Amino acid sequence: MKIRLLFLLPLLVSLFPAAPSHAAGDRYALVIGNAKYPDADSPLKEPINDTRDVADELKRDGFSVEVGENLTGDGMRRAFDKLYGKIKPGSVALIFYSGFGIQSARQSYMIPVDAQIWTESDVRRDGFSIEAILGELNTRGAGVKIALIDASRRNPFERRFRSFSAGLTPVIAPNGTLVMYSAALASVVSDVGGDHSLFVQELLKEIRVPDLMAEETLNRTKMGVTRASRGEQVPWISSSLAEDFSFIPGAAGSRPTATPPSPAPPPAPPPPPVANNPPPVPPAPPAPPVAANNPPAPPAPPPLAPPAPKPQVEAALPPPQPPVKPAEPAPAPNADGGPSASALAEDPTIKGLTAKIAANPDDVNALYRRGQVYASKGAYTLAIKDFDDTLRINAKDVEALNNRCWTRAVIGDLQGALKDCNEALRLRPNFVDALDSRGLVNLKSGAAKNAIADFDAALKINPRLTSSLYGRGVAKQRNGSAQEGALDVANAKAMDPNIAGEFATYGVR
Repeated sequence: MKIRLLFLLPLLVSLFPAAPSHAAGDRYALVIGNAKYPDADSPLKEPINDTRDVADELKRDGFSVEVGENLTGDGMRRAFDKLYGKIKPGSVALIFYSGFGIQSARQSYMIPVDAQIWTESDVRRDGFSIEAILGELNTRGAGVKIALIDASRRNPFERRFRSFSAGLTPVIAPNGTLVMYSAALASVVSDVGGDHSLFVQELLKEIRVPDLMAEETLNRTKMGVTRASRGEQVPWISSSLAEDFSFIPGAAGSRPTATPPSPAPPPAPPPPPVANNPPPVPPAPPAPPVAANNPPAPPAPPPLAPPAPKPQVEAALPPPQPPVKPAEPAPAPNADGGPSASALAEDPTIKGLTAKIAANPDDVNALYRRGQVYASKGAYTLAIKDFDDTLRINAKDVEALNNRCWTRAVIGDLQGALKDCNEALRLRPNFVDALDSRGLVNLKSGAAKNAIADFDAALKINPRLTSSLYGRGVAKQRNGSAQEGALDVANAKAMDPNIAGEFATYGVR
């Protein structure tokens, strides 16, 4: 009997695996709030307060928390490296980030306060990819990986990209990951100017509810934000968690995924006979003994085979064909040669923004963002109309003025463009984007000297502004300084090989 028990012990151990340990020592969090960006007009009000409140709550929930405020690129790198060094197999790793975020090349990046971003390649150089960080945590053995990203804000970098896409992009994350953005994909939220973001208010409210799994906590947060914003802000969630996890340790619902096997179910009853087949014939009872004076009974006739089904003559006939509809004509392009509103109506970003504008025609952020998307797709007339409506609501929106100036310059409305850029620079002197746009206006107008002056002023503020460097080179060549101009053009092409093609789309060759 003892021998049998020894053989059974390994089997019993394998049937009852140890639950994954998520005690306080196995929970690690990095909480970052970036608020003071030199490129922004003023510091963000929400990230620091939100960061401190989230950190305090996670500490109460048993996390070992590191907090970073207004981190530079080096500071963020050190913070992530420190988090990576703590991870052990099966650990829980959580990242909370509040600040500016940008999508580029189908990834979302968190931006440090000292980032120098003027082109999309700068985003990949200075930003921190959420996907890459989650991948590294997974490589280190983290069992549960959570990223809470409050970065869906209109930021000072987005307007510098001609092919701009708003908001953040989906995360392709490893198994065992839970990701939440404070707003829907490819969208941003208005800065309400409060001390805390709506997203964090609702998040903290739900984290404190006992006996909730993490997925339910975040789903309740999403519903709370959506309800409080009346549908204006709808967070995005993606989950691939392979085990249950609760923010509050020891919650009633928290349990290991592997459980002892339940008793085997009783054998299933035999299936009922198929309707089209005859039931099985029971075996015949034994024949009674034959009396001496009676002849044997004749054998029973064999059971008749079921009749063959009748051929379905109708099924052989071809089904009736629907009437052929005449082909619908392709949507006519706009007067500027770009795609029409109907051709772009099903674009997911445009569709979402259009729905917001339909619900609130004075949604200035939705109008501005849709104008940017239209411009990035070459629908310049539609873009100008949205910038018109943005400026109708706020005539002092210098970003909308700059964007309309640039868009008008592209389609050749140079007088209107110059008026917009001048007004933007009156409202915000040394606004580098407006100087760059006005340089393009002057270049297309033939005012080479004025273009050189604008591009010079922009390059004094940002020497890496490729569009101003290339534009100045073209202007110098047209003004008779061929050698100097060629040097500017060559340097610009070295920084951005696509810059000549970009200017060609503006009508500058």
